[in-house]
Amino acid sequence: MFDSRTALIVVDAQESFRHRPYWDDRDAGKFLDRLQRLIDGARANGIPVVQVFHVEEEGVFSLASGHVRTMSGLSIVPDVVFQKRSHSALVGSGLDVWLIQQGIRRLIVSGIRTEQCCETTTRHASDMGYDVDYVTEATLTFTMTDRQGKVWSPAQIKERTELVLDGRFARIVTVEEALDGAARELAA
Repeated sequence: MFDSRTALIVVDAQESFRHRPYWDDRDAGKFLDRLQRLIDGARANGIPVVQVFHVEEEGVFSLASGHVRTMSGLSIVPDVVFQKRSHSALVGSGLDVWLIQQGIRRLIVSGIRTEQCCETTTRHASDMGYDVDYVTEATLTFTMTDRQGKVWSPAQIKERTELVLDGRFARIVTVEEALDGAARELAA
């Protein structure tokens, strides 16, 4: 059992994405910098760090591919690692049971992709009764085109995600705000 009632969830920050056709390096450096700051801050504040990998039977997300490993440029020594096969890190991975066993009540969500696995995990966690801090700057996504042909930039996708999550499913925070909240919790 940890002293902290908060856990940092690092969703799918794995090499598999570098091998997808939509991969774009433009935002990766800033993402890795902010995520590393969050991981380091969590560790310094006694917050457990949970690493989640997305796994599929075939392709670059399969264990056989060799790409289901921590993204290059990120240094993480997680307290626990889970594998998931769905968008939510809380479905079928065992993470839900671990959180209950550890007495965790607040999650800090980060990782890849902003609008998919990170957002889905956030919504699911909120519905399960967790308080969730969503650290948009420590998430990464890629350009998408909708069914009408409109191109959505990563910045637009992040804005949309913040709009639909904020005050409903999560509190949108910066790295520093997430860490400050966790530090206040430990001091209480």
